[in-house]
Amino acid sequence: MVTTDVNNEIEIKPLYDIESGTWTYLLLEKSTKQAVLIDPVLEKLERDLDYLVSMGFQLVATIETHMHADHITAAGELRDQTGCEAYAPHLSGAECATHFLKDKDVLQIGKLYLEVIHTPGHTPCSISLLLNGKYVFTGDALFVRGCGRTDFQGGSAEELYNSITNKLFQLPNDTVVFPGHDYKGFVSTTIGEEKNWNPRIAKKSLEEFKSIMDNLNLPEPKKIHEAVPANRACGKVV
Repeated sequence: MVTTDVNNEIEIKPLYDIESGTWTYLLLEKSTKQAVLIDPVLEKLERDLDYLVSMGFQLVATIETHMHADHITAAGELRDQTGCEAYAPHLSGAECATHFLKDKDVLQIGKLYLEVIHTPGHTPCSISLLLNGKYVFTGDALFVRGCGRTDFQGGSAEELYNSITNKLFQLPNDTVVFPGHDYKGFVSTTIGEEKNWNPRIAKKSLEEFKSIMDNLNLPEPKKIHEAVPANRACGKVV
């Protein structure tokens, strides 16, 4: 799936990592031939670089939506190889980052306008990114018919409920949602769909949501002990 803005000025290209179920998003600014990667995966470094080179785009920034526990970021390697900037959320602990993003910050690259929405709950530092007021990259806050877990890394079901209902669900219903993960074969959804049909949170009270999240009984991510310290070092395995 490729999403082209109605004015044909930007493109969104979702790139998938099967092992971790991670979506990386390549944002292309067509007039300047500049590109942004959201949540790049280390094992997909060469794929992503080859893709950019083949299209003649320059990578100018990587952005992390949170500190990932299931994969290692390619941010550091991409910065070394391309000279791009590495953005990470405020409170992420990623001291290696070039810049830190706080709630309501705006990052502009040509016709790409990215507004930061602090959406804690999966982790305290989690952010979502609203692109041109039309598309939102929700990291591990909101999935297609699901949401991120809240049982480790300082997670909080109450904070996630507030992030989704009081921030993400306040966006227009036709806002296109691009999640950080998918395990069922979905690429995107809309705010309106999730407000109506997300089984974990649609029309649920806080207590109902907390009960659901407290009883997921999910296994620990396989790479958590390796990934978290590496991601605090921008993917440099330590």
